[in-house]
Amino acid sequence: MKVSHILVVLIVCAWPLNYLYQRQLGAISFLLLAIFFLVISIKEMKKQKQAKKTKKTDSEKAHPQKFK
Repeated sequence: MKVSHILVVLIVCAWPLNYLYQRQLGAISFLLLAIFFLVISIKEMKKQKQAKKTKKTDSEKAHPQKFK
């Protein structure tokens, strides 16, 4: 996810999260933020795994193994 998209989502959600915080429901807003960042981190991990997998297959194509 791009940083600009993350910032836009956080700015849009700031008012409702602040409202929950003022109503003594800060735990709910904290939970929602934690879920949001968990989803972002899972997406980034998937991207890294995919990049690692393609890098590995590219290196295997460049250096084929010789069998005896």
